[in-house]
Amino acid sequence: MGSRRSGVCLRSCLVVFAIGSALFVCGPALYWRFQKGIKFGIGEDNKNSIDVSSSCPPCVCDCPPPLSLINIVPGLANLSVTDCGKNDPDLSKEMEKQFVDLLTEELKLQEAVAEEHTNHMNITNVEARRVASQYQKEAEKCNAATETCEGARERAEALLRKERKITSMWERRARQFGWEGE
Repeated sequence: MGSRRSGVCLRSCLVVFAIGSALFVCGPALYWRFQKGIKFGIGEDNKNSIDVSSSCPPCVCDCPPPLSLINIVPGLANLSVTDCGKNDPDLSKEMEKQFVDLLTEELKLQEAVAEEHTNHMNITNVEARRVASQYQKEAEKCNAATETCEGARERAEALLRKERKITSMWERRARQFGWEGE
């Protein structure tokens, strides 16, 4: 029986809490709403009645009226979707086209761009091949010149060895005949 009593107590506390929260949130607004609309009477006659809403002095506000969108942008009010582009013949011509025509035109444009891109790539490729061929010719010339120089060096070394042999042979003969050298 104790657990049932605590359940009832908890429920009643929750109900009281919910009502209190609702009054706390909505109470001030309701209070001022009724306060503004109800006049409290002191006596039976209206002479002695007190107007609660008139207990405040009137507000003095000399603020300028808020600007409307029409005042900020005067031409904006005259615009409508149906008027859009009527004065532009190119735009009205484009708007009259059918959807399929627009898609066809878009595909043609994309095809033209792709063809232009392909032409540019082909021109670049031809230019790259020409430059590569030119470098290849220069490399072949350089290799031929290197081979020529290498051949000349080898011949010069062979001649130098031959000259040293001849020089050493003459030096030996000269020493045999009494030459004492340097």
